[in-house]
Amino acid sequence: MKLVRFGAADQEKPGMIDAGGQIRDLSGIVPDITGATLSPDTMAQLRAVDPSTLPAAPAGERLGACVGQVRNFIAIGLNYADHAAETGAPIPAEPIIFNKAPSCIVGPNDDVIIPRGSQKTDWEVELAIVIGDRASYVGANEALDFVAGYCVCNDVSEREYQLERGGTWTKGKGCPTFGPLGPWLVTRDEIPDPQNLSMWLDVNGERMQTGSTKTMIFNVAKIVSYVSHFMILEPGDVITTGTPPGVGMGMKPPRFLKSGDVVSLGIEGLGEQRQRFVAFEDNPPDTSHSRKGQ
Repeated sequence: MKLVRFGAADQEKPGMIDAGGQIRDLSGIVPDITGATLSPDTMAQLRAVDPSTLPAAPAGERLGACVGQVRNFIAIGLNYADHAAETGAPIPAEPIIFNKAPSCIVGPNDDVIIPRGSQKTDWEVELAIVIGDRASYVGANEALDFVAGYCVCNDVSEREYQLERGGTWTKGKGCPTFGPLGPWLVTRDEIPDPQNLSMWLDVNGERMQTGSTKTMIFNVAKIVSYVSHFMILEPGDVITTGTPPGVGMGMKPPRFLKSGDVVSLGIEGLGEQRQRFVAFEDNPPDTSHSRKGQ
């Protein structure tokens, strides 16, 4: 199955892609595509649905992130040897874990905001894992049983914040809009080998990244198992698994995104994304619900 969320931001409805590529409205069966929907029982119920019996979504609907109410948005750093080399970093002996803020998650084609004062906003096409069952201390041999499916992630990164401002990488990874997910959540049964998926990313139509998940240092099963030894993974949690070479930071001279740039990216079998990057000053985040001092 290919599951989607469509509609205005914060008002998305759940959907399913039919054989003709049309979005079918699932809101009469489930309220949303969240961790609760991804439980084995609910997924079995959805597999029994004939998409042609569901109402079609209106044409041209915005796509939201393919999973909602994400509790944990976890990332794996330097998981491709050639990417580690281009950044001058050693190949890690164990997976590098950091967090992206769940609040940075947006739809696959939404605008991405370059943070105020940023000079080093960068791109990263990545395979993301969506967890389908509670996982704690699972072995690599059983880890895929805890995966609901996969999606495309652009692990947008501000390199100055990440690498030059001290502390952990998290501060350069979780800025508003830095986590486009989708277009679809493709269930595990449709991706029999997540370690053999081609992937690509273009900036303004110029190819920057070409890679394959087969060159990961730590594969999907290892990542799920490893992370589950340090935290409990719940249905709906997302783990994005690292990027192949071709990021802006690794170029000579380095190249970073500016307002008006358009980034397109995709992974075999998982669909494509397209984002326009805009300056913070042109599209500041909505702060109407915040209060001074908080």
